[in-house]
Amino acid sequence: MWLQDIRKSEYILGAVQTTGIFLLILYVFYGTFIIAPVFLPVWFLYMRDWIADTAGKKEQQFRMQFRDSIQEMSAVLKAGYSVENAIREVNRELIPLYDKDTRIRKEYNLMTHQIDMKMPAAEVLEKFAERTGQEDVEDFVNVFAAAKKSGGDSITIIRNSVRIISGKIDTEKEIQTMIASKKLEFDIMCAVPFVIILYMKLTFGEFLSVLYGNAAGMIIMTVCLCVYLAAYRIGRKIIRIEV
Repeated sequence: MWLQDIRKSEYILGAVQTTGIFLLILYVFYGTFIIAPVFLPVWFLYMRDWIADTAGKKEQQFRMQFRDSIQEMSAVLKAGYSVENAIREVNRELIPLYDKDTRIRKEYNLMTHQIDMKMPAAEVLEKFAERTGQEDVEDFVNVFAAAKKSGGDSITIIRNSVRIISGKIDTEKEIQTMIASKKLEFDIMCAVPFVIILYMKLTFGEFLSVLYGNAAGMIIMTVCLCVYLAAYRIGRKIIRIEV
């Protein structure tokens, strides 16, 4: 769902980064690039993880943007705006906050256009939720639809929903901030084996020479690589915390 938000330049940068790490793995573990075709699955594994991480960051950025937009919508609804005019007003308020290429600006521009085309506000918001497929957006739209059907104090219901959703987003942001140091430690731990082996290759090359250029050394290094990749996968699962 968020892959469309990854720019081509970011894909190119990710591919270059992945290729660099892939070649480093081959050099450290095997001392040659000739066997690169055999280990292409490793390249795809890391690239897949890069895409997943980047898409996750795009979603988190959108959630922050969405939080700001619904807080603004709650304020303008309280001021007496209709839902249709509230969407237009929020679209104007987002202009100085976010670049025109950000997802939230694109979504509100589209919703404003749909409102101008006389599409019902409820349908506009439902399509917004369908396009993003984001849980917070779906929750907000469902509450909005329920409030309109109930015929009660819909403004109060929507404001309470905004407060709850914003609190959830802020809580997850705080958790991510707290575990940021652990993620940094994980990245450092992933790099340590390469640093150690590269240091030994540069300073004690003859000591490691028995591990390269022969079948026994290749088997040993392949086992080490498998252990490293398994630890990498486990570590990624540990640091991925969702609220």
